[in-house]
Amino acid sequence: MDATTRFPDVMLLAAGLGTRLRPITETMPKPLVPVAGIPLIERVMANARDEGAKRFVANAHYLGDQLLVHFAGGLKISQEETLLGTGGGVKYALPMLHADPFFVMNTDAFWPAGSDAPLGRMIAKFEQGDAEIVLLCVHPSGATGFARSHDFCLDPFGRVTRDYGAPVIYGGVALVAKSVFAETPDGAFSFYPLIEAALERETLFGVALNAPWHHVGDAKGLAEAEAALA
Repeated sequence: MDATTRFPDVMLLAAGLGTRLRPITETMPKPLVPVAGIPLIERVMANARDEGAKRFVANAHYLGDQLLVHFAGGLKISQEETLLGTGGGVKYALPMLHADPFFVMNTDAFWPAGSDAPLGRMIAKFEQGDAEIVLLCVHPSGATGFARSHDFCLDPFGRVTRDYGAPVIYGGVALVAKSVFAETPDGAFSFYPLIEAALERETLFGVALNAPWHHVGDAKGLAEAEAALA
């Protein structure tokens, strides 16, 4: 990406119910849950803004009006009458996303502000020409709030594989070509099968995060993140 190219749009996944963070999420949507005083969604947006992101779209469902109020019109909202899932929600919002490729970012995982700039490396990896999806990959030793050993492996050439290379966690950020959604159904579906399909086509690549990574999926993850940031 050169200086004249616009930074990709960012799709923020913000429609989930946050059931594992109750009772906090009984009164606010999960993206607004504060971590060390700063809402999750603002930490995620700050990670993207630090590298040049300017245009954000968020899907909303549960207590979505609170997101509208919080951002006072400064964030485009794709309102879902029924939950469409991580894949269906992105597809429903595609008309609001002008860039191709674009970023998809979960709003429950982040890295400390200024600690790394992985999105630019993801763009560079995508521009090499073979990728349909580029994932942010996290080494398990640098993660909090994650219970599994790993999700994938990352080989020395930046290819995501099932069993060759360094074990990594999917870090909740993906740079995605719009064509990935061409044959997908309308309605609710998960983003994960699209990742799996790209892996089978050998068009799934990854970039490693060189910073701590915090996943806030439940009360324990929240406590671990706040302790690490203290």
